[in-house]
Amino acid sequence: MNFKGAFVRRMNRMMVGLRDAPLVGKYVRKGITVVSYTGRRSGRTFSTPVGYQRKGDVIDIQVMMPDDKTWWRNFNGEGGALTLDLENGKTTGHATSHRDDKGRVTVRVQL
Repeated sequence: MNFKGAFVRRMNRMMVGLRDAPLVGKYVRKGITVVSYTGRRSGRTFSTPVGYQRKGDVIDIQVMMPDDKTWWRNFNGEGGALTLDLENGKTTGHATSHRDDKGRVTVRVQL
């Protein structure tokens, strides 16, 4: 296990823990969700916490350091199904990923 991978796993566990914390959880859940998806090649189910912004039935996820991550690539092209753990419970939508001319990646989920 490399240091970077171990650090990321610890941070992810901490973020999920904050979402479930009694006092601050309801505030944290307004900006952080857990996404679950099935890998295109592996067929395995993965879950990861991400920051998000919601506008009606559209969720935008700005992928931080996208070149160091691979999960968002599952939503290239036609995209695919994604489950989000939002304030009111688990919700499924269709996600597509887009990279802009500056290299930033956004995953947009239509609920």
